[in-house]
Amino acid sequence: MLRWMDLRFTQHAKDVIAERKIEVKWVERVLLAPQLVEDADDGLRHFFARILEREGRVLRVVVDPARDAWWVVTAFLDRRMKDRLP
Repeated sequence: MLRWMDLRFTQHAKDVIAERKIEVKWVERVLLAPQLVEDADDGLRHFFARILEREGRVLRVVVDPARDAWWVVTAFLDRRMKDRLP
């Protein structure tokens, strides 16, 4: 179970979240209530959910759950997922 005190952001994640104007509350929302979760071969976990504040676009949040805390590696609005989520 994810505990918010264990959520951390890599420097890359901090940079791209700021550059892409992604709000941290959206990242938290996707992690709390994902519409889809996929585990990648590299051990990273990808969470997806639509963000109504961004015209329903899909936000992908990539997390490394294997470290001492849940580290957000990156986040971006994923055009390729727009037809895969309800």
